Amino acid sequence: MKVVSDDDDVTFDGRLFQTRDAAAAKERSDASVVIYQEVFDNHTALQALLQAFVRRRLDYCNALLAGVADVHLKGLQSVQNAAARLVSGSRRCDPITPILARLHWLPVRQRIAFKTAVLVWKALHGAALLYLSDFCVPVDTVSGRQHLRSATAGVPMVPRARTTTGQRSFAVNGPTVWNSLPAALRAPDRSLAGFKDHLKTYLFEH
Repeated sequence: MKVVSDDDDVTFDGRLFQTRDAAAAKERSDASVVIYQEVFDNHTALQALLQAFVRRRLDYCNALLAGVADVHLKGLQSVQNAAARLVSGSRRCDPITPILARLHWLPVRQRIAFKTAVLVWKALHGAALLYLSDFCVPVDTVSGRQHLRSATAGVPMVPRARTTTGQRSFAVNGPTVWNSLPAALRAPDRSLAGFKDHLKTYLFEH
């Protein structure tokens, strides 16, 4: 797992713009290769290349973008949409949602929710770093809360947050995302691979 450290020279907006601009430059470069050099005659190879690009650029530390306004994600979503149209050969005027579904690419906001939920699964199953597990404490293990209805559901406790930044933190957003999932999806005996498969299907439908 990669850990992001604080850097006085890096701002939140700056990180978003850096990711968006780098991804856009990579997408334009790949498009030029396809159009002018005709390297990617194999459609599967082109799709694999851009899938790797999406994972590397759009998924890198994207859990840090949890809870941000749509305006901050618009640039990243436009880059993903352009990559999807390039792979599918669709026109700019074609609706993007069916295209992303055919490619099995979750939209940016859903990708963030996916990453967050997977981190919580790992934290609850002892497969995450200790500091992440400390943020995902089941309600039924907290003194004085065993009588709550949420304690019988086996969900992690959601701490109170007074600020927007606090609400976006993993300590709050992680359990919130997890608790919003259907009980069947949160079943403790579900494997990580099975959880990911069903989670992706759920996020596509919601």
